[in-house]
Amino acid sequence: MKASNWEFENRAWLFGMVFAVAFPLYFLDHLNATQALAEWLAVRLKTDADMLTRVLLASGAGLVAIAAWLRTWASAYLRADVVYAKDIKTTAIVADGPYRYVRNPLYLGNMLMVTGIATMMSRAGFLVAVVGMLIFCYRLIFREEAELLAAHGASYGEYKKAVPRLLPSPWPRVPSAGGQARWANGFKAELWCWGFATAVAGFAITLQQIVFFVILGVSLAGFFMQTSSEQKKKS
Repeated sequence: MKASNWEFENRAWLFGMVFAVAFPLYFLDHLNATQALAEWLAVRLKTDADMLTRVLLASGAGLVAIAAWLRTWASAYLRADVVYAKDIKTTAIVADGPYRYVRNPLYLGNMLMVTGIATMMSRAGFLVAVVGMLIFCYRLIFREEAELLAAHGASYGEYKKAVPRLLPSPWPRVPSAGGQARWANGFKAELWCWGFATAVAGFAITLQQIVFFVILGVSLAGFFMQTSSEQKKKS
């Protein structure tokens, strides 16, 4: 089922709500998801659980960094007002950069990002965050694809057949359309996502939750400021 107009217009806030709901679930499940996995692996691998916990947390930070890079790469081929627009832009099909490998690199980035950040959550929080984000991303994808297909017809239909929706191909599936990446714009649009990666890395290094939440808070503030600014430009 595709997302409603209200969901699409407020997707930034709803993404934030996924984290707002998932993090407090420690009151139901007191064990951190990463610690639980590390302890389970430590018994079977006969190694130190604390060391494995740090490795897994570092892997989570790496996953968020990959998400930041993927979103930056994708945003470099779009304008920021398209990335954060309240309505779906159907004026052109982007078939350059990561869009040659996967149709929805921004949403794939969201899934990688939430999985990496969820290493900070309880087991229940991890499940709610990852499953909740996956469902919401698919609802948004179904809506965007329906409108793009209505706007572009056969040309988008061919692109849709050639390029996978969310699981990227290891090789380009369509020829380059000749677009040029604007990396400065891409990094500016996704600066908040790099902040998320820094927050998880900060915790993995220090094991101090205050470091994580301070950096995360600043990044979230930047995210909502960026979103609001771009949407006001178009209103």
